[in-house]
Amino acid sequence: MRFNFDLYDSDIVQTRSFTPKEEVQWVPLQNHPVFTSTTADGGTTHASTDGSPKNLVAWDGASRLYYWDSNKRCIHRISIRLGEPEPTSVLAASPSKVLQADVQLNFEVHKISINRNGSALLLASSDHLCIMYLYGRSCSEENTIICRIVTVGSELYSNGSNAIRMLQVSWHPYSENHLGILSSDSVFRPDSFLLSSLNNFSFKSMVLAYPIDDLLLPEQEYYLQPVEPGRSRNATSICPVDFSYGGNHLWDRFSVFVLYADGSIYILCPVVPFGSVYTRESILEIHTDAHTFGLKSANATAVCNSNLAISWLEATFQELAHQEAEGGDLSMLRAHPYALFDASLSLQGPLRKVFHGGDEDLAVRGAECEGRAVSFLYNLVSKDSVLVTAWSGGQLQIDALADEIQPVWIIGSPPRVRVNSNAHILGLAMICESIEGKLLVAKLDQPVDHTVWLGLPPPLLRLAVVDLALPKKMNSGSHIMLFVDPLMPERFFSLHEGGIDSIVLHFLPFTSQTTGKDETMRTPSVHPVLSTFQGETSMQSPLCGFVSLSDPFGYSWIVGVTVSRECVVLEIKTWGLLLPPIHVDMEKKSIIPEEHKQRETPDIISKELLSGPKSILLPQASANLRSVAADSIEGRQTLHQYFKLFHENYVEYAHKVHFEIKHHGPHLKRIIEDQHARLVEAQQKLQAVERKHSRLEERIDRAIDMHNFLEQRLRKLRDLPGADKRPLSRAERDFKAEIDHFVGVEVDVLHSSIDALSARLRRLTKSQTENVSNLRREISGKKNLAHDAHISQLKSSLEKLSLVNSENSMKAKLIESALKSRDSSAL
Repeated sequence: MRFNFDLYDSDIVQTRSFTPKEEVQWVPLQNHPVFTSTTADGGTTHASTDGSPKNLVAWDGASRLYYWDSNKRCIHRISIRLGEPEPTSVLAASPSKVLQADVQLNFEVHKISINRNGSALLLASSDHLCIMYLYGRSCSEENTIICRIVTVGSELYSNGSNAIRMLQVSWHPYSENHLGILSSDSVFRPDSFLLSSLNNFSFKSMVLAYPIDDLLLPEQEYYLQPVEPGRSRNATSICPVDFSYGGNHLWDRFSVFVLYADGSIYILCPVVPFGSVYTRESILEIHTDAHTFGLKSANATAVCNSNLAISWLEATFQELAHQEAEGGDLSMLRAHPYALFDASLSLQGPLRKVFHGGDEDLAVRGAECEGRAVSFLYNLVSKDSVLVTAWSGGQLQIDALADEIQPVWIIGSPPRVRVNSNAHILGLAMICESIEGKLLVAKLDQPVDHTVWLGLPPPLLRLAVVDLALPKKMNSGSHIMLFVDPLMPERFFSLHEGGIDSIVLHFLPFTSQTTGKDETMRTPSVHPVLSTFQGETSMQSPLCGFVSLSDPFGYSWIVGVTVSRECVVLEIKTWGLLLPPIHVDMEKKSIIPEEHKQRETPDIISKELLSGPKSILLPQASANLRSVAADSIEGRQTLHQYFKLFHENYVEYAHKVHFEIKHHGPHLKRIIEDQHARLVEAQQKLQAVERKHSRLEERIDRAIDMHNFLEQRLRKLRDLPGADKRPLSRAERDFKAEIDHFVGVEVDVLHSSIDALSARLRRLTKSQTENVSNLRREISGKKNLAHDAHISQLKSSLEKLSLVNSENSMKAKLIESALKSRDSSAL
């Protein structure tokens, strides 16, 4: 009979203390006594000596914050309240609990991380890894708890003569007792070192069931051998950097993404920890997909690959076949140890960009960013699997999978399986290589039956390349860590030497297509959240801790801890970030975008609480359990285990429900008061509009009268003679040109000639008058015939001159009238 007992069960039960406890005070998180500029012994917290990034803060997703004290070498467990007393505030309980390890830790911790149910915390460096179980025993010191420490991989990583380093350590998203380790020897060890056995069996039962050497061996080992056929291999192509588990989407939940220093990404699928739990609906979905698109395909390769996937599913999840046969309705399925006899997993990749036609070398071109790849992030946003690669030059390369991931095995490469005396699999190891031969590049114009279940790695769709504009440094590269916002999946944060940046994705190809929105591709928006760069003398890794908090009411915060133990709490804006910029359309008379109208109201109560407590699988009991007395050792152990399971699942869930319902009332009251205030404001605006209604009507009437008056004036102007003038004919244009010539030259000449003739006529007339008077005085009474002849000649000359003068005057008047008519027509 096997029970789930810890090594020191007697120490786990916390003893009750009857001494009065110190009253708990709630203070703002940034003012908590733990986060001070100096420690109690006068020391300060410094950055790591090797320059590796550090994250010494973790959150259990509910109400507890964990912080590693590098000077006291302990964990501070701080209870927090989100959204109290104001919706944007974060309070912390003081004093906090101190979790002390039961053994001395002789290494510098670079990272802490908590598992999904909040029962264990990993403490990791580049060559040490320990697991701290958070349920410990009380200590004589006040607010101090002694917790059990389990060392992992001491023979591989902690050996002084061994050069193997841990590059990345992460908890598995579907198991509380399993984690994955990517090491510098290009080996990925998921669910390492039988943590489930260390946590689920008593020491005596483990010694009897397994040899002690098996406890030091990892559960699974995958030796990664990236090979690029037809291309030369360099050092960066065989150096892994980071890895990430896939999300809750089809085969992504069984996938592991591995990043190499040259930026290439590979996929391992399927990888499942022994004993991990999955929902029955998710397994049925991929099982049905393999039957529908794989077995019914006309391609023999697709049929073979789908057969392997179906056999692996039915052997790994044995309840799946039993439930279909017996009609069972279990909601959760547990993974059993299984491996194909003559096949090993293929290292799918390197992932190529989507091929649009033309030169295929464009799809396999190298890195587009500066430096080397330093970190990797997988993020599932609705229907899109987003991959973010951070480069040492300060760029973020954002891609999305353009196709679904499918499992791929290499036939003829048997794995190495380790079994016990009962032929039960204890562990396995396999060499994972890329499929030899020409790597095909997926094209957009290919039909579905030409790509599905053919063993092709999914192509990448390049979304954007974001430059963080990091400060230039003298040393090699920048360390960038990526974190997903737990409240808003379209946003992720980047932590680097310059501070913290927020990146929001505005375009997701499959999500936009499924929602029916015809959106253009928008580039991501980058917002600096916190800047720690203070010139050329900026310290290295000024932030040693970062975590993102969120509550069920839609508020989000980020918490950062500096190397001087100063805590920074910032509220992060969530609503309206995904809305496009508002453009005013004068024709549609509306500035409200459609996305704002279609945005759904967030849930007030968290979905986790509405779905009820998590389903647990009770340990299998033997037939002679009823004969065991309740006061015996076996009976007490059984009762203790059942009580522990009940407490971890239902009592904790009841506490969460009580806490949220207790604080739901004030929050709902604040929402109602806010809505009431908005209603009063809207009513006041309506009253103001009603008061202005009469004046608006008067202004409209005056505008209508003015419009009618202007129309009448326009009609009158149209009735004027000049309104109906036609273009000049050719003869009229010639005459106009002649008149223009006269205006320019001949009119002035004629005026001067007329003036000169008039002056001559006046002088001649005056001289003739004087001559006549003189002659009359000289010859009085005497008639002179010659003089009369001269007089008659002069008269005739005068008459001719008068005729010429009259003609010139008529011509001048004609020209002046033509000029006046021209000027009037021009006006």
